[in-house]
Amino acid sequence: MIFKVFYQENPDEVPVREKTKTLYIEAESEREVRQKLKNRTINIEYIQPLEGAHLEYEKQSPHFHVLEI
Repeated sequence: MIFKVFYQENPDEVPVREKTKTLYIEAESEREVRQKLKNRTINIEYIQPLEGAHLEYEKQSPHFHVLEI
């Protein structure tokens, strides 16, 4: 399954919507996503599972690139 992760690059700052970034990652569960990203110094705001029509819509974005870990 593909997950869309919303995050802030600086974990020490208060999250600000304008600084939110996203990445896409393949994993079996939200727990596995967090495990794969644990060595990165980011503040994860939200992890959204993508499937069906929503996944197809996201694939049309020029920013869609699944992170390989």
